[in-house]
Amino acid sequence: MSVLEMKVPSPGESITEVEIATWLVKDGDYVEKDQPIAEVDSDKATLELPAEQSGVITLKAEEGDVVQVGQVVCLIDMDAAKPEGAAAPAAEAPKQEEAPKAAEPAKQEAPKPAAQPAAATQTYATGAPSPAAKKILDEKGIDAGQVSGSGRDGRITKTDAELAAVPAMGGSSLSATGSRSTTTTKLSVLRRKLAARLVSVKNETAMLTTFNEVDMSEIFRIRKQYKDEFAQKHGIGLGFMSFFTKAVTRALQMYPDVNASIDGDFKINYDFCDISIAVSGPKGLMVPVLRNAEGMSFRGVEANIKNLADRVRDGKITVDEMTGGTFTITNGGVFGSMLSTPIINPPQSAILGMHNIIQRPVAVDGQVVIRPMMYVAMSYDHRIIDGRESVGFLVAVKEGIDNPVEVLMGGDERKALEL
Repeated sequence: MSVLEMKVPSPGESITEVEIATWLVKDGDYVEKDQPIAEVDSDKATLELPAEQSGVITLKAEEGDVVQVGQVVCLIDMDAAKPEGAAAPAAEAPKQEEAPKAAEPAKQEAPKPAAQPAAATQTYATGAPSPAAKKILDEKGIDAGQVSGSGRDGRITKTDAELAAVPAMGGSSLSATGSRSTTTTKLSVLRRKLAARLVSVKNETAMLTTFNEVDMSEIFRIRKQYKDEFAQKHGIGLGFMSFFTKAVTRALQMYPDVNASIDGDFKINYDFCDISIAVSGPKGLMVPVLRNAEGMSFRGVEANIKNLADRVRDGKITVDEMTGGTFTITNGGVFGSMLSTPIINPPQSAILGMHNIIQRPVAVDGQVVIRPMMYVAMSYDHRIIDGRESVGFLVAVKEGIDNPVEVLMGGDERKALEL
């Protein structure tokens, strides 16, 4: 009997463990070689785990298990015959009713509030509050009998008291109607790592944000005039990101300290511009990297961004494609954001936030005109980037967006677009 032990491969450098996010097959299924059998979450990406050989699979780990790189997660009996007339199971996530119990969200009905006690000496069904909880409930004016305790023997904890809602004016929490259920799901290892990184950025950097606004009129004109010809010749759309990427790489070369990072007591300056582009995928926010974006044409930027975004949304992005990056661009405008303070993507020292485009009245040559305007924000680490560099950088980006033909295209828009 030939049995293959499938071990967790290393998704990338410095990654030592992954989490089994979803089994795409069931125990005892027949799998074909290279068929995706599981999705695993690392702290940087969600990756597919393909079968190394054909045969009948025996699962050795549950969904939600954190396993070490190199650990055996399943066995494949290579001598087992493929069932007569049966096709290999589709690589789909199991239906909810078939999923292992441990992976199902824990749904818990909130206990109904206890009835008012018949006498002052009666013990509340929900348990007595702790001293700290009693103090909080007294301050809120909430009866302990209206609070469900999560402590031992139903004791009301301080957290229970802090979360307890004050009854609405003229009513009581006892008369609440409608669903009161809650759903608890475990955060993926990717989301947990992202949360930890965001908190560390706030705690470990001197992050400030500077703002400006850009006039999108010229970019609108260029896209309207050339988008059909550009798409016909290059097979891709002409979007906003190529203009912003070109403006950013120009500004990074003008202000090299923005294109730097801190390593202990040292500052590292990069003579290349690896631009991380934030892309919203099914597993959360991913930041694939455009390598040497400073040397890319408009066509090159658009083609590479489309390829990376498609790979993120299809779940095929690799850790290597998201590793590195010297500066990040994020576009909250696609979701309708008017203004925000983006958080730095460590170990980078700065990030540019784009926002939605609004037709607004602005003063041009003493006249009020309506222009498509966008607010832009740059968050930066003040430990190595001073106000002069940060403001100057954002002004340089604004120059490129306000006047793209002269600043970004060398005065010849058709040549820059390779038309």
